[in-house]
Amino acid sequence: MDYYFKHPLFLILFGVIVIVMLILDLGLFNKNPHAISNKEAIIWSLVWIGLSMAFSLVIWKFISFEKFADYQSAYWIEKALSIDNLFVFIIVFKFFKLDKKYHHEVLFWGIIGALVMRAIFIFAGIRLIALTELAPTDLGGLLNHPVNINIVMSIFGLILIIAGYKSAFKKEAEDEKKENFENNLGAKIMRKLFRIIPEYDGGKFFTRRNGVRVGTQLLVVLGVIEFTDLIFAVDSIPAIFAITKDPFILYSSNIFAILGLRSLYFILANFIHLFHYLKYGLGLILVFIGLKMLVEPFLHISSIFSLAVVGSILFLSAVISIIFQKKKDESIAG
Repeated sequence: MDYYFKHPLFLILFGVIVIVMLILDLGLFNKNPHAISNKEAIIWSLVWIGLSMAFSLVIWKFISFEKFADYQSAYWIEKALSIDNLFVFIIVFKFFKLDKKYHHEVLFWGIIGALVMRAIFIFAGIRLIALTELAPTDLGGLLNHPVNINIVMSIFGLILIIAGYKSAFKKEAEDEKKENFENNLGAKIMRKLFRIIPEYDGGKFFTRRNGVRVGTQLLVVLGVIEFTDLIFAVDSIPAIFAITKDPFILYSSNIFAILGLRSLYFILANFIHLFHYLKYGLGLILVFIGLKMLVEPFLHISSIFSLAVVGSILFLSAVISIIFQKKKDESIAG
Protein backbone atom coordinates (compact mmCIF):
# COMPACT_ATOMS: atom_id res chain seq x y z
CA MET A 1 0.00 0.00 0.00
CA ASP A 2 3.00 2.28 0.53
CA TYR A 3 3.41 2.52 -3.26
CA TYR A 4 0.05 4.25 -3.64
CA PHE A 5 0.81 6.83 -0.97
CA LYS A 6 4.17 7.57 -2.59
CA HIS A 7 2.43 7.79 -5.98
CA PRO A 8 -1.05 9.16 -5.15
CA LEU A 9 -2.08 9.32 -8.82
CA PHE A 10 -4.03 6.09 -8.48
CA LEU A 11 -5.86 7.15 -5.34
CA ILE A 12 -6.75 10.54 -6.82
CA LEU A 13 -7.73 9.11 -10.22
CA PHE A 14 -9.87 6.42 -8.65
CA GLY A 15 -11.64 8.89 -6.34
CA VAL A 16 -12.28 11.43 -9.08
CA ILE A 17 -13.71 8.84 -11.50
CA VAL A 18 -16.08 7.40 -8.89
CA ILE A 19 -17.34 10.76 -7.59
CA VAL A 20 -17.78 12.33 -11.04
CA MET A 21 -19.60 9.32 -12.47
CA LEU A 22 -21.92 9.06 -9.46
CA ILE A 23 -22.80 12.75 -9.76
CA LEU A 24 -23.44 12.43 -13.49
CA ASP A 25 -25.39 9.19 -13.10
CA LEU A 26 -27.87 10.46 -10.52
CA GLY A 27 -27.70 14.22 -10.95
CA LEU A 28 -27.71 14.57 -14.74
CA PHE A 29 -28.70 11.42 -16.63
CA ASN A 30 -31.28 10.24 -14.08
CA LYS A 31 -32.52 13.54 -12.69
CA ASN A 32 -36.08 12.60 -13.53
CA PRO A 33 -37.14 9.11 -12.33
CA HIS A 34 -37.89 6.81 -15.24
CA ALA A 35 -37.84 3.15 -16.21
CA ILE A 36 -34.39 2.32 -17.59
CA SER A 37 -34.59 0.97 -21.15
CA ASN A 38 -32.44 -1.89 -22.45
CA LYS A 39 -30.52 0.54 -24.65
CA GLU A 40 -29.73 2.87 -21.75
CA ALA A 41 -28.76 -0.04 -19.48
CA ILE A 42 -26.44 -1.52 -22.11
CA ILE A 43 -24.78 1.86 -22.77
CA TRP A 44 -24.16 2.48 -19.06
CA SER A 45 -22.89 -1.09 -18.58
CA LEU A 46 -20.39 -0.58 -21.40
CA VAL A 47 -19.34 2.79 -19.93
CA TRP A 48 -18.63 1.30 -16.49
CA ILE A 49 -16.85 -1.75 -17.89
CA GLY A 50 -14.83 0.50 -20.20
CA LEU A 51 -13.77 2.73 -17.30
CA SER A 52 -12.84 -0.34 -15.25
CA MET A 53 -10.72 -1.78 -18.04
CA ALA A 54 -9.05 1.58 -18.73
CA PHE A 55 -8.19 1.92 -15.05
CA SER A 56 -6.67 -1.57 -15.06
CA LEU A 57 -4.46 -0.56 -17.99
CA VAL A 58 -3.19 2.38 -15.94
CA ILE A 59 -2.28 -0.09 -13.20
CA TRP A 60 -0.43 -2.25 -15.74
CA LYS A 61 1.51 0.70 -17.18
CA PHE A 62 2.52 2.37 -13.93
CA ILE A 63 2.75 -0.57 -11.49
CA SER A 64 3.04 -4.07 -12.96
CA PHE A 65 1.34 -6.74 -15.04
CA GLU A 66 0.92 -8.82 -11.88
CA LYS A 67 -1.20 -6.11 -10.23
CA PHE A 68 -3.15 -5.75 -13.49
CA ALA A 69 -3.91 -9.49 -13.44
CA ASP A 70 -4.94 -9.31 -9.77
CA TYR A 71 -7.27 -6.39 -10.52
CA GLN A 72 -8.84 -8.17 -13.49
CA SER A 73 -9.38 -11.39 -11.54
CA ALA A 74 -10.87 -9.64 -8.51
CA TYR A 75 -13.08 -7.46 -10.74
CA TRP A 76 -14.62 -10.31 -12.74
CA ILE A 77 -15.05 -12.54 -9.70
CA GLU A 78 -16.95 -9.79 -7.90
CA LYS A 79 -18.95 -9.05 -11.06
CA ALA A 80 -19.87 -12.70 -11.47
CA LEU A 81 -20.86 -13.29 -7.85
CA SER A 82 -22.89 -10.07 -7.76
CA ILE A 83 -25.19 -11.43 -10.46
CA ASP A 84 -26.72 -13.74 -7.87
CA ASN A 85 -27.37 -10.67 -5.74
CA LEU A 86 -29.18 -8.97 -8.62
CA PHE A 87 -31.57 -11.89 -9.01
CA VAL A 88 -32.63 -11.37 -5.38
CA PHE A 89 -33.05 -7.62 -6.00
CA ILE A 90 -35.48 -8.46 -8.81
CA ILE A 91 -37.52 -10.59 -6.41
CA VAL A 92 -37.44 -7.89 -3.69
CA PHE A 93 -38.78 -5.21 -6.04
CA LYS A 94 -41.54 -7.52 -7.26
CA PHE A 95 -42.49 -8.39 -3.68
CA PHE A 96 -42.87 -4.72 -2.72
CA LYS A 97 -44.57 -3.89 -6.05
CA LEU A 98 -42.15 -1.04 -6.66
CA ASP A 99 -42.68 0.90 -9.88
CA LYS A 100 -39.80 0.33 -12.33
CA LYS A 101 -39.04 4.02 -12.62
CA TYR A 102 -37.93 4.06 -8.96
CA HIS A 103 -35.67 0.99 -9.13
CA HIS A 104 -32.68 3.11 -10.13
CA GLU A 105 -33.13 5.42 -7.13
CA VAL A 106 -33.07 2.55 -4.64
CA LEU A 107 -30.14 0.83 -6.36
CA PHE A 108 -28.13 4.06 -6.44
CA TRP A 109 -28.38 4.69 -2.69
CA GLY A 110 -27.99 0.99 -2.03
CA ILE A 111 -24.64 1.09 -3.80
CA ILE A 112 -23.59 4.20 -1.87
CA GLY A 113 -24.07 2.12 1.28
CA ALA A 114 -22.16 -0.75 -0.33
CA LEU A 115 -19.16 1.54 -0.96
CA VAL A 116 -18.86 2.09 2.79
CA MET A 117 -19.56 -1.51 3.81
CA ARG A 118 -17.08 -2.97 1.31
CA ALA A 119 -14.33 -0.64 2.55
CA ILE A 120 -14.91 -1.79 6.14
CA PHE A 121 -15.02 -5.47 5.13
CA ILE A 122 -11.90 -5.32 2.96
CA PHE A 123 -9.62 -3.40 5.33
CA ALA A 124 -10.86 -5.28 8.41
CA GLY A 125 -10.45 -8.58 6.56
CA ILE A 126 -6.87 -7.81 5.55
CA ARG A 127 -6.02 -6.95 9.14
CA LEU A 128 -7.68 -10.12 10.41
CA ILE A 129 -5.81 -12.26 7.88
CA ALA A 130 -2.50 -10.70 8.94
CA LEU A 131 -3.23 -11.53 12.59
CA THR A 132 -4.09 -15.19 11.92
CA GLU A 133 -1.04 -16.19 9.84
CA LEU A 134 0.60 -19.28 11.34
CA ALA A 135 4.36 -19.73 11.44
CA PRO A 136 5.82 -21.33 8.26
CA THR A 137 5.98 -25.13 8.51
CA ASP A 138 8.46 -27.40 6.77
CA LEU A 139 6.82 -30.66 5.67
CA GLY A 140 10.04 -32.62 5.76
CA GLY A 141 11.06 -32.02 2.18
CA LEU A 142 7.70 -32.97 0.64
CA LEU A 143 7.51 -29.47 -0.86
CA ASN A 144 10.33 -27.20 -2.00
CA HIS A 145 8.94 -24.35 0.10
CA PRO A 146 7.60 -23.90 3.64
CA VAL A 147 3.82 -24.05 4.11
CA ASN A 148 2.12 -20.83 5.29
CA ILE A 149 -1.32 -21.73 6.59
CA ASN A 150 -3.73 -18.94 7.52
CA ILE A 151 -6.62 -19.80 9.82
CA VAL A 152 -9.03 -17.16 8.47
CA MET A 153 -8.28 -17.95 4.83
CA SER A 154 -8.91 -21.65 5.48
CA ILE A 155 -12.22 -20.84 7.17
CA PHE A 156 -13.15 -18.54 4.25
CA GLY A 157 -12.34 -21.37 1.85
CA LEU A 158 -14.70 -23.78 3.62
CA ILE A 159 -17.43 -21.11 3.78
CA LEU A 160 -17.18 -20.50 0.03
CA ILE A 161 -17.39 -24.21 -0.80
CA ILE A 162 -20.55 -24.53 1.30
CA ALA A 163 -21.94 -21.30 -0.18
CA GLY A 164 -21.21 -22.60 -3.68
CA TYR A 165 -23.18 -25.77 -3.04
CA LYS A 166 -26.10 -23.81 -1.60
CA SER A 167 -26.01 -21.34 -4.49
CA ALA A 168 -26.24 -24.12 -7.07
CA PHE A 169 -28.99 -26.06 -5.35
CA LYS A 170 -31.02 -23.31 -3.73
CA LYS A 171 -34.74 -23.03 -4.35
CA GLU A 172 -35.91 -21.68 -7.68
CA ALA A 173 -36.99 -18.06 -8.06
CA GLU A 174 -40.67 -19.08 -8.01
CA ASP A 175 -40.25 -20.48 -4.51
CA GLU A 176 -38.17 -17.52 -3.36
CA LYS A 177 -41.00 -15.19 -4.35
CA LYS A 178 -42.94 -16.67 -1.43
CA GLU A 179 -40.40 -15.26 1.02
CA ASN A 180 -41.85 -12.54 3.18
CA PHE A 181 -39.37 -9.67 2.88
CA GLU A 182 -41.46 -7.71 5.37
CA ASN A 183 -39.67 -9.80 8.01
CA ASN A 184 -36.23 -9.08 6.56
CA LEU A 185 -33.85 -7.67 9.17
CA GLY A 186 -33.21 -4.61 6.97
CA ALA A 187 -36.96 -3.83 6.95
CA LYS A 188 -37.21 -4.36 10.71
CA ILE A 189 -34.30 -1.98 11.35
CA MET A 190 -35.90 0.75 9.24
CA ARG A 191 -39.18 0.37 11.11
CA LYS A 192 -37.30 0.47 14.40
CA LEU A 193 -35.41 3.65 13.51
CA PHE A 194 -38.22 5.53 11.74
CA ARG A 195 -41.97 5.81 11.74
CA ILE A 196 -42.98 4.18 8.44
CA ILE A 197 -46.22 4.70 6.54
CA PRO A 198 -47.59 1.72 4.55
CA GLU A 199 -47.44 3.42 1.13
CA TYR A 200 -45.12 5.13 -1.35
CA ASP A 201 -44.83 8.83 -2.08
CA GLY A 202 -43.29 8.80 -5.55
CA GLY A 203 -39.52 8.47 -5.31
CA LYS A 204 -39.28 9.92 -1.79
CA PHE A 205 -37.72 8.02 1.10
CA PHE A 206 -39.27 10.50 3.55
CA THR A 207 -42.46 12.55 3.42
CA ARG A 208 -44.75 14.43 5.78
CA ARG A 209 -48.02 13.30 7.26
CA ASN A 210 -49.95 15.79 9.43
CA GLY A 211 -46.80 17.87 9.73
CA VAL A 212 -44.71 14.92 10.92
CA ARG A 213 -41.70 13.62 8.96
CA VAL A 214 -42.14 9.89 8.28
CA GLY A 215 -40.49 7.23 6.17
CA THR A 216 -42.19 5.71 3.13
CA GLN A 217 -42.24 2.13 1.87
CA LEU A 218 -39.35 3.11 -0.41
CA LEU A 219 -37.17 3.43 2.70
CA VAL A 220 -38.16 -0.10 3.73
CA VAL A 221 -37.18 -1.41 0.30
CA LEU A 222 -33.82 0.36 0.61
CA GLY A 223 -33.26 -1.29 4.00
CA VAL A 224 -33.93 -4.73 2.51
CA ILE A 225 -31.57 -4.05 -0.42
CA GLU A 226 -28.78 -2.84 1.91
CA PHE A 227 -29.11 -5.86 4.19
CA THR A 228 -29.21 -8.23 1.21
CA ASP A 229 -26.00 -6.73 -0.14
CA LEU A 230 -24.41 -7.10 3.30
CA ILE A 231 -25.23 -10.82 3.32
CA PHE A 232 -23.86 -11.35 -0.19
CA ALA A 233 -20.67 -9.48 0.73
CA VAL A 234 -19.95 -12.31 3.18
CA ASP A 235 -19.39 -14.53 0.10
CA SER A 236 -17.87 -12.11 -2.38
CA ILE A 237 -15.35 -10.34 -0.13
CA PRO A 238 -13.64 -13.55 1.09
CA ALA A 239 -13.55 -14.73 -2.52
CA ILE A 240 -11.38 -11.84 -3.71
CA PHE A 241 -8.98 -12.37 -0.79
CA ALA A 242 -7.98 -15.52 -2.67
CA ILE A 243 -6.55 -13.27 -5.41
CA THR A 244 -4.48 -10.68 -3.54
CA LYS A 245 -4.07 -8.95 -0.17
CA ASP A 246 -3.40 -5.53 -1.76
CA PRO A 247 -6.17 -3.33 -0.25
CA PHE A 248 -6.20 -0.80 -3.09
CA ILE A 249 -6.44 -3.44 -5.82
CA LEU A 250 -9.19 -5.20 -3.87
CA TYR A 251 -11.21 -2.06 -3.13
CA SER A 252 -10.87 -0.38 -6.52
CA SER A 253 -11.76 -3.55 -8.46
CA ASN A 254 -14.65 -4.25 -6.07
CA ILE A 255 -16.07 -0.75 -6.31
CA PHE A 256 -15.84 -0.59 -10.11
CA ALA A 257 -17.61 -3.96 -10.24
CA ILE A 258 -20.53 -2.95 -8.03
CA LEU A 259 -20.88 0.54 -9.55
CA GLY A 260 -21.86 -1.10 -12.84
CA LEU A 261 -24.40 -3.40 -11.22
CA ARG A 262 -27.34 -1.00 -11.50
CA SER A 263 -27.14 -1.03 -15.28
CA LEU A 264 -26.59 -4.78 -15.32
CA TYR A 265 -29.65 -5.19 -13.10
CA PHE A 266 -31.98 -3.72 -15.72
CA ILE A 267 -30.53 -6.01 -18.39
CA LEU A 268 -30.98 -9.09 -16.20
CA ALA A 269 -34.48 -8.03 -15.15
CA ASN A 270 -35.61 -8.05 -18.77
CA PHE A 271 -33.77 -11.23 -19.79
CA ILE A 272 -33.84 -13.26 -16.58
CA HIS A 273 -35.47 -16.18 -18.41
CA LEU A 274 -32.27 -16.63 -20.44
CA PHE A 275 -30.06 -17.38 -17.42
CA HIS A 276 -31.68 -20.45 -15.91
CA TYR A 277 -28.40 -22.38 -15.48
CA LEU A 278 -26.26 -19.42 -14.44
CA LYS A 279 -26.73 -20.25 -10.75
CA TYR A 280 -24.84 -23.53 -11.26
CA GLY A 281 -21.96 -21.61 -12.82
CA LEU A 282 -21.87 -19.14 -9.93
CA GLY A 283 -21.93 -22.00 -7.45
CA LEU A 284 -19.04 -23.68 -9.26
CA ILE A 285 -17.06 -20.42 -9.18
CA LEU A 286 -17.49 -20.20 -5.40
CA VAL A 287 -16.36 -23.81 -4.98
CA PHE A 288 -13.29 -23.21 -7.19
CA ILE A 289 -12.28 -20.12 -5.22
CA GLY A 290 -12.86 -21.93 -1.92
CA LEU A 291 -10.63 -24.79 -3.04
CA LYS A 292 -8.02 -22.27 -4.23
CA MET A 293 -7.92 -20.82 -0.72
CA LEU A 294 -7.48 -24.23 0.88
CA VAL A 295 -4.67 -25.42 -1.43
CA GLU A 296 -2.87 -22.06 -1.67
CA PRO A 297 -0.38 -22.92 1.14
CA PHE A 298 0.67 -26.01 -0.85
CA LEU A 299 0.08 -24.99 -4.47
CA HIS A 300 0.01 -21.45 -5.85
CA ILE A 301 -2.69 -20.80 -8.46
CA SER A 302 -1.99 -17.66 -10.49
CA SER A 303 -4.47 -14.83 -11.02
CA ILE A 304 -4.36 -15.41 -14.79
CA PHE A 305 -5.40 -19.05 -14.36
CA SER A 306 -8.15 -18.04 -11.91
CA LEU A 307 -9.42 -15.43 -14.35
CA ALA A 308 -9.48 -17.99 -17.17
CA VAL A 309 -11.43 -20.48 -15.02
CA VAL A 310 -13.99 -17.89 -13.86
CA GLY A 311 -14.46 -16.54 -17.39
CA SER A 312 -14.87 -20.02 -18.87
CA ILE A 313 -17.42 -21.09 -16.27
CA LEU A 314 -19.47 -17.92 -16.77
CA PHE A 315 -19.37 -18.23 -20.56
CA LEU A 316 -20.34 -21.91 -20.60
CA SER A 317 -23.17 -21.52 -18.09
CA ALA A 318 -24.60 -18.57 -20.06
CA VAL A 319 -24.33 -20.44 -23.38
CA ILE A 320 -25.95 -23.58 -21.92
CA SER A 321 -28.78 -21.45 -20.51
CA ILE A 322 -29.44 -19.81 -23.87
CA ILE A 323 -29.30 -23.12 -25.78
CA PHE A 324 -31.65 -24.75 -23.28
CA GLN A 325 -34.05 -21.83 -23.56
CA LYS A 326 -34.06 -22.03 -27.34
CA LYS A 327 -34.79 -25.75 -27.26
CA LYS A 328 -37.54 -25.14 -24.70
CA ASP A 329 -39.08 -22.44 -26.90
CA GLU A 330 -38.88 -24.69 -29.98
CA SER A 331 -40.59 -27.54 -28.13
CA ILE A 332 -43.36 -25.19 -27.02
CA ALA A 333 -43.76 -23.86 -30.54
CA GLY A 334 -43.95 -27.39 -31.91
